[in-house]
Amino acid sequence: MSTRRWVLASGNEGKRRELEVLLAPLGIVLAAQSEWGLAGVPETGESFVENALLKARAAAQATGLPAIGDDSGLIVDALGGAPGLRSARYASEHGADRADDEANIARLLAELAETPATARSARFVCVLVVLAHAADPDPLVARGVWEGRIATTPRGGAGFGYDPVFEIPGLGRTAAELPAEQKNTVSHRARALAALGAQLVAP
Repeated sequence: MSTRRWVLASGNEGKRRELEVLLAPLGIVLAAQSEWGLAGVPETGESFVENALLKARAAAQATGLPAIGDDSGLIVDALGGAPGLRSARYASEHGADRADDEANIARLLAELAETPATARSARFVCVLVVLAHAADPDPLVARGVWEGRIATTPRGGAGFGYDPVFEIPGLGRTAAELPAEQKNTVSHRARALAALGAQLVAP
């Protein structure tokens, strides 16, 4: 299998680690955009697809490499779909690009404080966009969804983001309580990668 080098259009180290493991079987070596001193672009899109495309196009333009953009978030039914596109900056103030994980989780749990367990359904959504070059007119787009519910308190020390409060039905454990090997077979990102892989190997 030949090796290909792509740039990840994200500064999120947790995403980079997960994607690096998931892309390795496809013969893809993932470089972080920070190697070129690139910062994230404003996420001004109105959908996960639009934001992932903005990120990938900027990274491809700056590096000359194929780029993969990832936009993902948590959708909570009781909150009308929030935090959604604002998942990384749910607790931020004054237009900051993102808030720390603990602050985001604290706000989420506060918003759901009066919501019973039966109404705490949620899902992680991940959209991946791959561009062969900055002007690629036909990007690859893949989507993955992971269904769950929001726990009442954080549990587990693995993962990142909202993982400590995202409980998986049937397991009784949060995403942060899963070994990385298990999470990387069932997560929204893993499902999006599987869909992307099918496109990459299609004739």
